[in-house]
Amino acid sequence: MLSDALRSDMVAKGVDVETTLSILADLNAGLYDGQKAVRATGVPPVDGASIVPSAKDMAYRIGADEALSRLSDLGLELPDGARADGDSLLFDRAALEDLGERLYPVAAWGVLNGGSATSYADRKKNAALGPGVFEAIRSGFELLAPLCDGRPKGVTPAYINPDGSPGESFLLLKMRAALLRAERYVERFGTPARPALPFFQMTSDGTDAQLADAYAAYAGHPWIAALIERAGTDPTRPRSARQPLLAAFTHSADGRPRRVFDRAYGRQDSAIALPGGHGQSFRVLADVYRGLLADGYRYAWIGNVDNVGYYPDPAELAVMALSGAEAAFEFSYRTPVDIKGGILVTTAEGGRTVADIGQAISFERVQELEAAGSRVLFNCATGLFDLARLVPRLDEIARRLPVRVSDQDKDAGRYSQAEQSTWEVVGLIDEPLGFAVEKGERFIAAKLLAETVLASGTAGAGAAGAGAALPPSVAATAETMSRGLSDVLSGPCGLRLDGGAWRPAQ
Repeated sequence: MLSDALRSDMVAKGVDVETTLSILADLNAGLYDGQKAVRATGVPPVDGASIVPSAKDMAYRIGADEALSRLSDLGLELPDGARADGDSLLFDRAALEDLGERLYPVAAWGVLNGGSATSYADRKKNAALGPGVFEAIRSGFELLAPLCDGRPKGVTPAYINPDGSPGESFLLLKMRAALLRAERYVERFGTPARPALPFFQMTSDGTDAQLADAYAAYAGHPWIAALIERAGTDPTRPRSARQPLLAAFTHSADGRPRRVFDRAYGRQDSAIALPGGHGQSFRVLADVYRGLLADGYRYAWIGNVDNVGYYPDPAELAVMALSGAEAAFEFSYRTPVDIKGGILVTTAEGGRTVADIGQAISFERVQELEAAGSRVLFNCATGLFDLARLVPRLDEIARRLPVRVSDQDKDAGRYSQAEQSTWEVVGLIDEPLGFAVEKGERFIAAKLLAETVLASGTAGAGAAGAGAALPPSVAATAETMSRGLSDVLSGPCGLRLDGGAWRPAQ
């Protein structure tokens, strides 16, 4: 039973009370007890077919008849750069990009925008990266943390400028990168029949209004305003659906029956409002996906807002179209800072899935796989779906994705959280396509604010004074992230350094 004060607090914080109580009842009834940790037997190899390397020297081989048939279905001809090799066709990255760019008018891109930056900037979580790391990035952390409090993560700074000032947001960078690609289509082929690369999103009751306000301001932002007019697509007016917020539950150490956690920050009758995991997106975004398909869009990217390296890649879109895959996902080799998220594993049943560290697979098991010589592939939280095949399965996927309950120990207290992970959908796809990407090119992720600071390089460490030296195990990864951030800003985002800050190159 909920006290009147707790119920009022939940409602005030945007919690869907009835859905929360329904999940709580199922939890106490033992319905989620069968969601055991994934039994990982190993990690799959990068074989060029089921997992395709996606670096600058990317190449893809496919049977000629198969490729021509699929191109014909899409109303496209073979690109000039494709090369015959026996009964196969070989596409290098240039040929793949040429083909993928032609598919922009039938492709959409979206972000999972439901999370606030509270956990992201949680001091306990950031300190968990290891001894010495937090001290090294403390100044940058203290610069950005106040800008994250209570805000949607996507509108918080994605980097620190070399002059020590906060940079622009994750969302503004993504909008600019996608608009530059849509503009390129118009320059090459003219105005498309429908807007190229339209933007869609899943928000939450806790982020929707703030995101709408941010987008209204972005519409006139000098980084994208002119691009919106030239490209003919407007990401500040996205197709959108809201994910309901759930309340946190009591910690497993408190025993059963579980209750709604009611002591946030030590205050009586104070709940914590949380998204129920991005896996709810298949239910929440169902009408958005159906609408995109009905409007002529065949493919849709979806990804986490906090990955600066996530933007539409035409080469991957081309491989997706040529392969006929139902869905494709990006993976990079795990580094010491990749401690929150999922890894690609083979299961005892012979399939593949993404196992979230902590929820579906223990960190100790991940270390065992690496100690045995396996190079663990870390989930980049980016998926590319064939809408013609996804839409008929939306209800099934929403029903079959596991609900996992994990304990948390954060500044707000010790509690548990019920979530569905988007990327366990990999285990529901018969033959998922994978892309093995370079971390510094496609996976500059920021599950924690410390990672944003690390990616900012010396600007992050010195934003408010000299930082301590990073531990050697983290320093190399930080250098990779820093180079990658610079490459993404100067490349796909079309920016240049000017007076110690990143600004549009044109």
